[in-house]
Amino acid sequence: MQEERRLAVLRAIVEDYVATEEPVGSRALVERHRLGVSPATVRNDMAALEEEGFITQPHTSAGRVPTDKGYRLFVDRLSTVKPMTPAERRAIASFLDGAVDLDDVVSRSVRLLSQLTRQVAIVQYPTLSRSTVRHVELVALTPSRLLVVLILSTGRVEQRLVELEAPLTDDDLADLRSLVNRAATGEVIAEAAAALRRAVPPVDGAATAAVVEALVEAMSDHRSDERVAVGGAANLARYGDSFDSAVRPLLEALEEHVVLLKLLGEATVGGTVTVRIGHEGPYQELASTSVVATGYGPRDEALATLGIVGPTRMDYPGTMGAVRAVARYVSRFLDEG
Repeated sequence: MQEERRLAVLRAIVEDYVATEEPVGSRALVERHRLGVSPATVRNDMAALEEEGFITQPHTSAGRVPTDKGYRLFVDRLSTVKPMTPAERRAIASFLDGAVDLDDVVSRSVRLLSQLTRQVAIVQYPTLSRSTVRHVELVALTPSRLLVVLILSTGRVEQRLVELEAPLTDDDLADLRSLVNRAATGEVIAEAAAALRRAVPPVDGAATAAVVEALVEAMSDHRSDERVAVGGAANLARYGDSFDSAVRPLLEALEEHVVLLKLLGEATVGGTVTVRIGHEGPYQELASTSVVATGYGPRDEALATLGIVGPTRMDYPGTMGAVRAVARYVSRFLDEG
């Protein structure tokens, strides 16, 4: 009972500090929250929480602020992640449904996430090496010229023109289309490329060889997997009181994509949202920031990560809900192609 009461006091301190940006005193807690106990009991609970390292007194005022340990307990003991309202869900759907390709959906996602959370949003581009071949289409532009279309599970679409030494009949084209799809569809990139090369007939396979080479070339990674989109840096202006400790190091980190990828961490599947608070992160100079992230991809296959980064004083339930919701919509976009 005492533990649950102290957890309620800690929860109230976190919520008030995030909302007011001011250290929280016992009187304010009693006035704002129905804790069901006397002010003296609240003061005793605050003293116990401080002794255990969950809250601290930043200066000589009576107010307390959460520590990293306090935020961690608050997040770990969340009974629910704040759900999106119907209006927010409709806004997410309508905003992302207008995307025309992968670049567009990444760009829209990072803008949307930064607007929903009022934090810095980061979206990693899907890693090509983890993607699978969804479909290969061959379109005859002329009897001796083909358009080869490669569609990957990441939503990436590659097109190549192939000039043939001899014209193909419709039946030959259908057979070739069936052959390359049988070899590659559903395979990850590396295995698909190997399977396609094995599919080339040893004799009279000129057309197949030309198409296979075009597909293998399209699968090669011309663009680095270390790509991220960043949005909402202007939101850091809200944290002017912690510029030197939290904002300046974060602004510098936004210039380094490798740093941002390490901040996001490994992509997770199944809708799991990970929260790294303060000193739990990989960089000591960013010890005043937190990261809320999750993986996204089709059919619960985490191809990449998206999330937000910002000072530890953030609305964790709302931010976790927004990150999870946007990831689900992006995953659905990739799943539906």
